[in-house]
Amino acid sequence: MNAKVIIYLLGKISAGLAIAQLLPLLMSVVYGEYATSRTFIFSIAVAVILAGIFDYYGDGRGARNLSVREGIGTVFFSWLLAAALGALPYCFDGILNPAAAYFESMSGLTTTGATAIANLDIVSRSLLLWRTLTHWIGGIGIIVLFVALLPQIAGGAVYLFNAEVSGFSNSRILPRIRTTAVALFYIYLLFTIILTGMLAILGMSTYDAVNHACSAIATGGFSPYNDSIAHFHSAGIEIVTGLFMILAAGNFALYYQVTQIGLKVLWHDLEFKSYIVMLTIFTALISINIIMVNGYSVADGVREAFFQVASFGSTTGYVSADYDQWPSFSKLVLAVTFLTGGCAGSTAGGIKVCRFIVLLKTVMAELRRTMHPQMLLNVYYAKRRLPTETIINVSRFFFVYVLVIAVLTMLLCLSGVDVDEAVFGVASCISSVGPAFGSIGATGNYAGVTGMGQLTLALAMLLGRLELFTVLALLRGEYWRSSKRW
Repeated sequence: MNAKVIIYLLGKISAGLAIAQLLPLLMSVVYGEYATSRTFIFSIAVAVILAGIFDYYGDGRGARNLSVREGIGTVFFSWLLAAALGALPYCFDGILNPAAAYFESMSGLTTTGATAIANLDIVSRSLLLWRTLTHWIGGIGIIVLFVALLPQIAGGAVYLFNAEVSGFSNSRILPRIRTTAVALFYIYLLFTIILTGMLAILGMSTYDAVNHACSAIATGGFSPYNDSIAHFHSAGIEIVTGLFMILAAGNFALYYQVTQIGLKVLWHDLEFKSYIVMLTIFTALISINIIMVNGYSVADGVREAFFQVASFGSTTGYVSADYDQWPSFSKLVLAVTFLTGGCAGSTAGGIKVCRFIVLLKTVMAELRRTMHPQMLLNVYYAKRRLPTETIINVSRFFFVYVLVIAVLTMLLCLSGVDVDEAVFGVASCISSVGPAFGSIGATGNYAGVTGMGQLTLALAMLLGRLELFTVLALLRGEYWRSSKRW
């Protein structure tokens, strides 16, 4: 493994984050938040110094021919470094201690949206903008942005793209990775601009519209307000934001195909169609439940259920109502919703709809095999027979997902969190949702979790964002010992 090429690429990540902080720095000057200006100057200085050190000791010549190990290493260490650099403004500002700052930064970059800040009202507007920008940067994926903007890594980008893009199917929109990444970036940018404009028309200030649009398209969930989207008390804002959250949780490759073929592509895609049907069913179930039990009117019940299902189903984590007051059945449906997550190739987290489709089809096939032991059964996805290897990989992912939740839950319990909240807290963070239930639910936050607990949850966020195996591969001794190039 060529460590120097990884160091070189980490230098580019450091430089990119230094540049990204120029926007909130400029805003802090415009708004007269000079204490925060110093915060960003110090943070940018650290990032620039690190970029220089990495550039000096790194070697970019091998970036054109990355191996699998180098690709995995670059992705993993990029996220660790980015979270550390992203945490500096919180530390220098004094709003958070180092563990909480790292948690907040990792939450932003992994588009989780869990916050360790107890009261957002005391945070400067420019620092809140940086908090949102970490969502937007992380949403498209640091590595995908990196591939799109830095052509010199050329063919080596294949390994970075494979490590970053979620789901078991890797449907390329275009033959070249860099071209694909650029197309994804422009679609992502277009969605952000459109939603920003619509929210402004619906009454948000430019600042609020930018913050909420960047967060929604990234399926992140950070809001400048303690009460999230509920702050605006606007059905129009909730409906528009909900629709865009669902859109952001769809496969971005499909959206490129829409520009080439038309909208019919969306309904012909099994995963996207199943995703919409799932959200519709869950919205109906929760609507009926809260109308009957909580006494909501039909209009309010459907509105609140739709928004919360869209928020959790896209793993955004925005809140429009105190769902902790809803019946247990509704909360269970919400939990199933965020564990399922969005579509492959999106900014959403969770297990992904495509994997659940394969798991369901596999279970049905095994039930038929039980009744007819001699029957040869195949599992089909979108009219294509799935290779046995794919079925095994999906089953393995599901098993490891549950196992990791169990292990991290035990670690979180050791830090003093109740088991119920620990289970849902870990499940929420690994699924990139953020809010869970109870003290870390709709009206709560993670400020009360110990530093060790916050770092445990930050690990859950990283594992979920990088689809488990990218991170777990580094635990194998073979990764570090083997001199063979793979």
